[in-house]
Amino acid sequence: MSTLPTVGHLIGGQSVTTGARAQEVFNPATGHAEKRVLLASQATVEDAIANAQAAFPAWRNTPPLKRARVMGNLKVLLEKHADELCAMITAEHGKVLADSLGELQRGIENVEYASYAPELLKGEHSKNVGPSIDSWSEFQALGVVAGITPFNFPAMVPLWMWPMAVACGNCFILKPSERDPSSTLRIAELALEAGLPPGVLNVVNGDKEAVDTLLRDPRIKAVSFVGSTPIAEYIYSEGCKHGKRVQALGGAKNHAVVMPDADIANAVTALMGAAYGSCGERCMAIPLVVAVGDTTADAVVAALQVEIAKMKVGPGTDAGSDMGPLVTKPHFEKVKGYVDQGVKEGATLVVDGRGLKV
Repeated sequence: MSTLPTVGHLIGGQSVTTGARAQEVFNPATGHAEKRVLLASQATVEDAIANAQAAFPAWRNTPPLKRARVMGNLKVLLEKHADELCAMITAEHGKVLADSLGELQRGIENVEYASYAPELLKGEHSKNVGPSIDSWSEFQALGVVAGITPFNFPAMVPLWMWPMAVACGNCFILKPSERDPSSTLRIAELALEAGLPPGVLNVVNGDKEAVDTLLRDPRIKAVSFVGSTPIAEYIYSEGCKHGKRVQALGGAKNHAVVMPDADIANAVTALMGAAYGSCGERCMAIPLVVAVGDTTADAVVAALQVEIAKMKVGPGTDAGSDMGPLVTKPHFEKVKGYVDQGVKEGATLVVDGRGLKV
C-alpha cells in the first residue's frame, strides 16, 4: 500500500480519491516519486459525464453575465494563489519558477477573455434581408464537451479550453496529463470557490481508457486536444467517427531563418529563450535554425556557444537556474537519443550536455 499523497479526480464538485489504478508522479529535479495519481476507469469517466449532463440545463440557462462574473472571480483567485500554483507546476514539470509564472499568466489572460463572454455571445438581427424576410442568429451551448491536455503546460493549455467553453454555457470534462496533474486539479478547485456550480467543470485523471471513454460516449458533443501528432490523429479520427466536433492540435515544430543582415545578438537571445524556456518542451523550441550563408552560420554558432556557457541548469526552484530538468527520465533518454543519432549520422556536436551533472 503506497503512502504517497494521492491526486484524485473532481467530479460533481467532490474530490474522488479512490480507484483501482494509479501511477506515480515524479519530481524531475530529484527523480523521486512524491505523489500518486489515480487513473480513471470507464465507470469513473461516465460518472463525471453524468454529473456534467445533470448540471447543463441550469448552467445553460444562467445569464451570460452571471457566468462571466465567475470568470472574473476566478481571475482574482488565480492571481492570489499564483505562488502556490507555480510551485506545483515546477515540482511536477521541472520548469523554472519564472517559466511557471509566465505560463500561469498566459492562462489568466484566457480567463479574463472569457469574462467578456456577454459581449461575444450577442446574436445578430437583420431586417429585410429579403422580401418580408428578417434574419436572426444566436449562439447556443453544445452541452457536455471535453478537453485532453498535455504535460508541458499543465495550467495554461487547460485554461485555453474550459473557461471559454464554460462561459458560453457548456459543461466540461477535463482530462489533464497524468505526469503533472496537481496544478490543473487545484485550479478546478479554485473555480468552485469562484462560484462555478458543481458538475459544470469535472476533472478526471487517467490514461487511454479515460480518453477512449470521452471519445466514444455520445453525451460528449465536442473534444479539444493538444499533444503529439500521432495522438492528435487518433483523437481526430476516433472523435469524428463517433459524431463529435473535434479540434486536435498535434506537435508543432517552429523553425527560424537568420538572414545575413540580421542582428545576430538579438537573434541568438531569441533562439536561447525558445530552445531552453520551459525546458525546451514546447512547440516554440525551434529545433531547426537556417542561417543564410556560412558567415551568418558561423556567427550564430559562435554566439550560441557563448550564451550556452553562461546558462545554469538546475532545479526549477533554484532562483539561479536558467533551465530545469526534463519531465521524466524516459523523456531525457528520448532527447539524448536525438543527439546520439545526429552524432552518429555525422553532425558536428559543438556543445554536449548529455553528461551534465547538477
